[in-house]
Amino acid sequence: MLRAQLQDNPNDIEAFRALADLVRRRAIEAPHADPLTAEAEPADRQAGADVAVWALAEELAGNPRGWYPLIELARLSLVDDHEGAMRRLGAAVERETSGRALADGILVLREAGMAQDGLGFGVGHWDPASQIPEAGRQVVLAALDAQRPADARRHLAELAAAAGDDAETGAVVDELTALVARAETSA
Repeated sequence: MLRAQLQDNPNDIEAFRALADLVRRRAIEAPHADPLTAEAEPADRQAGADVAVWALAEELAGNPRGWYPLIELARLSLVDDHEGAMRRLGAAVERETSGRALADGILVLREAGMAQDGLGFGVGHWDPASQIPEAGRQVVLAALDAQRPADARRHLAELAAAAGDDAETGAVVDELTALVARAETSA
């Protein structure tokens, strides 16, 4: 059922995560082919689980509408293949233009401790006038994580200018204003 959902919509994040969790658990729990050998190291089993999720994401990323699988491929390859991960994030943003892929891509980079990369990626792809407020939020948070409060202030001003009467964007601006002010004070 999950696979069918993902064939219809390769960007169904909940279905992808549920299926990835199933695939991961099966890969970790899989018995050794040779029962006479010792148990596999946990790192080996984790690597096997990551390979299983990679295969799932790669299959779904083959769909020209599939941007979320590219985000997952980038997450899995970020440490070993930074350049490839950045290409995958860029491809995801090209496929999904509302800003959701951009927000997810910046978050992946921030969570990996690569805020500077997240900021550069965000600035290169962010369009405050046409993308969801979360994309701008992630750009500002990346600037704060990279300890660049002046850049955070500038991007916050761009987001505020694009907000107009939009309540959702206004709420994001209000939330970030206090964070940026604190960062400027401590800088």
